[in-house]
Amino acid sequence: MANTQGPQGNHDPAGSTQMFRAFVDEGAPRSRQAPASSGPRIGLIVGIVAAVAIVAAVAWLALG
Repeated sequence: MANTQGPQGNHDPAGSTQMFRAFVDEGAPRSRQAPASSGPRIGLIVGIVAAVAIVAAVAWLALG
């Protein structure tokens, strides 16, 4: 039977902690091989700007 104990010893009946750790351990080598970006991430900046624009539009519609 699989070990389903959490980090604090709490019982994890679904075994999600064990599955998550296996997922993280499996994906770790690939993420380390990816080249690191030295500058700001354009996608992240565009996403933040888009989110702010959407929130501003919703606030304008709600208050206007």
